[in-house]
Amino acid sequence: MEKVQFELEIPIHASPNMLYQYISSPSNLQEWFADKVNSRGKVFSFVWEDTEELADLIIKKAGERIRWKWHESEDDESFFEIRIQVDALTKDVSLIVTDFADDQDEVEESKQLWENQIDELKQTIGA
Repeated sequence: MEKVQFELEIPIHASPNMLYQYISSPSNLQEWFADKVNSRGKVFSFVWEDTEELADLIIKKAGERIRWKWHESEDDESFFEIRIQVDALTKDVSLIVTDFADDQDEVEESKQLWENQIDELKQTIGA
């Protein structure tokens, strides 16, 4: 079955450099994204309660974006990416999240999950 790609843009009041630390380092990711995050080379382990999910780091562009691919979805084109976007005129900072839902019915639920995670990030960094 074809997964459904979606994108979410969330304004965030924080410096791009600080944000990048929170989306790229395992210790900072576990402050807002998962209960526990470890990395060994390009393989990241994300743990929520008793569930562990493995993902390969596909793209890491300093200060700009990071993209992973879940091991469980290696047979499809899906990935999840967090990108930092700075408006050229206003200098407003946003996080752009690109992810995939299993089907159209799950898109809104997945977006809500991401919004909750980003709210957690905002609280963590005081944004």
